Amino acid sequence: MKTHSTLTRMLHKVLLITCLGAAAAGVQAAEDYSSFLRPAEIPQPDNNRITTARTELGKMLFFDPRLSGSNWISCGTCHNPALGWSDGLPTAIGHGMGVLGRATPTILNTAYQPLQFWDGRARTLEKQALGPIKAAGEMNQDLDEVIKELSVLKGYRDAFEDAYPGEGITKKTLAKAIATYERTIVSTESPFDRWVKGETHAMSKTAQQGFEVFLGKGRCVLCHGGFNFTDNGFHNLGLKGDDDPGRYGIRKVKILKGAFKTPTLRDVELTAPYMHNGMYKTLEEVIDHYNRGGDTKDNLDPNMQPLHLNASEKAGLVAFMKALTGEPAPVTLPRLPVE
Repeated sequence: MKTHSTLTRMLHKVLLITCLGAAAAGVQAAEDYSSFLRPAEIPQPDNNRITTARTELGKMLFFDPRLSGSNWISCGTCHNPALGWSDGLPTAIGHGMGVLGRATPTILNTAYQPLQFWDGRARTLEKQALGPIKAAGEMNQDLDEVIKELSVLKGYRDAFEDAYPGEGITKKTLAKAIATYERTIVSTESPFDRWVKGETHAMSKTAQQGFEVFLGKGRCVLCHGGFNFTDNGFHNLGLKGDDDPGRYGIRKVKILKGAFKTPTLRDVELTAPYMHNGMYKTLEEVIDHYNRGGDTKDNLDPNMQPLHLNASEKAGLVAFMKALTGEPAPVTLPRLPVE
């Protein structure tokens, strides 16, 4: 009896230690993945806090084609909410149907990015907002002309006064309003988010295995980490036949030659084609590129190395990235002022 009692107590201790170890592992896992959780607030500058009036004004401006020289291109033409806030084209089409050299990046979660555009040339959304409007190849509009056109419309005068009392319709308030609306374009909850929060079955087993590859053998997390799945850095990925200088055109540092900003992976399933020049049509093609370690070695980022992923591991990565797609957020087009 004594021996039996002793064995029973020993078994209880073993089970207790096992349970405590499992619980600790669960807590550790939650801590490990906490960096992927959404920040509590949307980043915003003190001089342009998000308000309903500013958001609504920015939304009108974002979808108003009168901000272009031809009166038919709006910000929303290239950043279409139905296409992941991009346009589904290899490279953008601008003024006069001209084909541009770079793909239209999604503006989803740009509020969380410290630098804007593929080459990071704008440090704030306010500085970014006016660039495409005045660019000859994009919207080809004179900003002074925009201000004149908006100022004769009572609907816009009232909206600007509500959003920025006493500041009037200026280039500055124009930029601030568009930037405010863009800050509200954020990703919604995805299966991955629910899984991180503890919903065990929110993400498929294949996707979970893909996440393990993402963190480990695939080395994806080296550049695609955090809530927005980007390091906000610039990397040369070794794309074949690409002579675009990228970030090097802004900063003449050798390692930045041919380097482009790491895009978010949030809703990446919706933003094909991929890369800054739109050369890959599918996520599978993108993964194959990384698996090869890139195609050209001139100034290649040091992290670009052959991965030796098998078919199952590559399929897991695709499943995981698709698990980053959030629920569709309803977007209603604004009524634009006509007088």
